Amino acid sequence: MLRLVLAAAVALAVNAPAVAQEAAWPTRAITIVGGFPGGAGTDIYTRKLGQELTAAWNVPIVSDNRTGAGGNVASDIVARAAPDGYTFLFATAGTHAINAALYKSLPFDVQRDFTHIALLGDVPNVLLVNTDKYPDVKSCQDLMAIARKNPGKLNYASTGNGASGHLAGALFGNMGKLEIVHVPYRGQGPAMTALLAGEVDFMFNQSAPSIAAVKGGKVRALGVTVSKPIPALPGVPTIADGCGLAGYESSTWYGLMGPAKLPEAIQKKMSAEVVRIIQTPEFKSWLTDTQGIAPAADPSPEAFKKVHEADVKRWAEVVKLSGATVD
Repeated sequence: MLRLVLAAAVALAVNAPAVAQEAAWPTRAITIVGGFPGGAGTDIYTRKLGQELTAAWNVPIVSDNRTGAGGNVASDIVARAAPDGYTFLFATAGTHAINAALYKSLPFDVQRDFTHIALLGDVPNVLLVNTDKYPDVKSCQDLMAIARKNPGKLNYASTGNGASGHLAGALFGNMGKLEIVHVPYRGQGPAMTALLAGEVDFMFNQSAPSIAAVKGGKVRALGVTVSKPIPALPGVPTIADGCGLAGYESSTWYGLMGPAKLPEAIQKKMSAEVVRIIQTPEFKSWLTDTQGIAPAADPSPEAFKKVHEADVKRWAEVVKLSGATVD
């Protein structure tokens, strides 16, 4: 009996510091790792969310962009990180659903090696053309007419092989029966630069950088890849309506994840604060009016996990349709 009492006492003594640390968390800087370059939609969102978290907890939130392999470099860093609540991942449907089908092998499991924190919103792509190169293309139907007259000659940029913009274009070509050529670039910046320089004919780009480019007047938005128009681009139809492709939809999501085995107390505290922030009227307005992102109807970890599981299956079908693969 005495041995059992002593063992219990030792266990309590060992676990006490960890419990105390979880209760006090956070006490120092938190890093949110992103897989895409500065200026990408993920980076813009991370910095905005970080400002709000810093204001709430008075600790620095560091945005650490680790590019490479379609976001896999960043994902691997977080999968291997200590589950202490100081390293998180800004995940996307690309990094955690598309890549599972696109890459023949990954150094991590997109589901088992992560802890779901919050679903941050639904993200459309926008079909863009260069207004200087195509001054007379005012609608998606105009662009499709040119593509049909010139099979195999029109090309479109994406932020990388298998990225959401690539798959949106592949679906566009398949449903529209168009012969178009995909040209992958390393990130949003180089792809948009190519579009602005006239090196490519069009592009499906994420909403935040697309909105900024449209406002700059150098590109024209012809359609959005979601089921209804977005407030940030008034007058721009959906691809389904504007292109005459009934049923077309190709949106992705943003989400916050931690490494696997993150203590439940930290998961709940981080989730509760992030959900509180993104559901404020001010943050929702910022999302919809400036980023073109639809706030998640249910951002909870439980709902996020269900969306994630369903999307792994859904995007596997789209990747198969595109024929894309990465060794």
